[in-house]
Amino acid sequence: MGPVRPRLLAPSPTTPLVSLSLLVLRGWFGILMLNFHGLAKLQDFSALSQRFSDPLGVGQPLSLALAIGAELVCAGLIAAGLATRLAAAVLVVNMATAFVTAHGARLSGQGNGELAFLYLGAFLTLVVAGAGRYSLDQVLFGTRR
Repeated sequence: MGPVRPRLLAPSPTTPLVSLSLLVLRGWFGILMLNFHGLAKLQDFSALSQRFSDPLGVGQPLSLALAIGAELVCAGLIAAGLATRLAAAVLVVNMATAFVTAHGARLSGQGNGELAFLYLGAFLTLVVAGAGRYSLDQVLFGTRR
């Protein structure tokens, strides 16, 4: 009997081209989210914490901290391909919340949530597809071939 491999973390079997596509998607959206959203919010924490949305009713600073955690930690995990489905699920919730609460579910006009909606689609794809072969999920939780 081999090591226990959690199915949620194990990548789905894919072709090399699909896995390469998932690697590009993970790197592209993970690094962009981490750099342009997570780090930006962290660097501007004091100013943002006074005006950040509080959709969960836990207070503005904690809501901001949760968003930063998702946008830094989960985005980094996605870029690395580690616990990809779980990290992507957290970011799906984060982006859906941002799209609805901060942008009023608008895809056009001033203050629209088009970017949040694009991130939502990318992360939802990763929840469904997983990380692919070229990931730490494959190394740690994948089957040996």
